[in-house]
Amino acid sequence: MRTVTRTRSAVRPPEVRGAKDAVEQLSRPGPHPVLRGDLGMVGLPGVVFAPEAGLGLPAVAFGHDWLQPPQRYADLLRHLASWGFVAAAPGSHRGPLPSHAGFAADLRTALDVCVGVRLGDGRISVDARRTAFAGHGIGGAAALMAAQGHQRVGAVVTLAVAQTHTAVHDAARAVTVPVLHLAAGKDTVTPPAGNAEPVAAAAGGPVWLRTINKATHTGFLEGRHWSDFVLSGGPDAKTRRLTRALVTAFLMHHLLGEDRLEVLVDGKVPGTTLTRPRVAP
Repeated sequence: MRTVTRTRSAVRPPEVRGAKDAVEQLSRPGPHPVLRGDLGMVGLPGVVFAPEAGLGLPAVAFGHDWLQPPQRYADLLRHLASWGFVAAAPGSHRGPLPSHAGFAADLRTALDVCVGVRLGDGRISVDARRTAFAGHGIGGAAALMAAQGHQRVGAVVTLAVAQTHTAVHDAARAVTVPVLHLAAGKDTVTPPAGNAEPVAAAAGGPVWLRTINKATHTGFLEGRHWSDFVLSGGPDAKTRRLTRALVTAFLMHHLLGEDRLEVLVDGKVPGTTLTRPRVAP
């Protein structure tokens, strides 16, 4: 792994005064120098970002959306690493007809690598009790399926989750750990009403559905890719900024017990709408 960025922030999130200040603080890079590597050591395409050093770190395995290379999520993955997370994103199942079950299995493998392999020349290790799955679009669906029946995962995060497989609802009902669904208010690819909302309502445990009001489906991405010609919207810096803050706060709150960021979990955040659906019995 090689160092790609260095930061000089405080070791822990500073005291925040309201949601606006919390977004400002958590959308900035954290205190850790960041390393970037790949998952080729286990025969799985993909990337992994991690702090330069640290033992007992939290980790998240992230699933890409339909057709997308994991490099388009480097902004979020690098950001999480700067705040002390190991973040791995497999690059498998990028064809037009991906296997949801296969992708979920690859997310589990990526997380197992984070937990079971000492990274960064042995200076980086992961606490198996502080792990999460996350993903965008079909990757969000795969994240729920990966978490189904997983004994140690502590949280799940989806971005504009795609309800493209009947198993997604079954997985949502089976997952009892905290789940955050970030929906895009102007999403025409996976509109919230037909995707994030029913998936959130099917949750088997604590669930948060937060809509970024002006976001599109592809606003979470960065850079350019040929798939932009078949998907509506486009990469958006404001969407990514909010996403960095909200995802980091949620994972730090539920995996690390960081209560000072609760305003970004349960509070009113400018530019977003939060609902707490009644979960399925």
